[in-house]
Amino acid sequence: MQSLNEIERAAMKLPDGDRASLAARLLDSLPAVLFDEDEGLAEAIRRDAEMDRDPAASITLEELRRLVKA
Repeated sequence: MQSLNEIERAAMKLPDGDRASLAARLLDSLPAVLFDEDEGLAEAIRRDAEMDRDPAASITLEELRRLVKA
């Protein structure tokens, strides 16, 4: 049986599309990580709704980068 490192090395040699397909299949094989009662998911949903109601409440990625560098 191949080791995880051997499998990873072989997978990294695949074309981009094949690696993406493999990654998606592997992720789909895992149990769900986020649940409705997950505080992080609830916060993300709340913030998304807030930005929908008031687009001025959000900033662009470039604005964020400028703020972080300051």
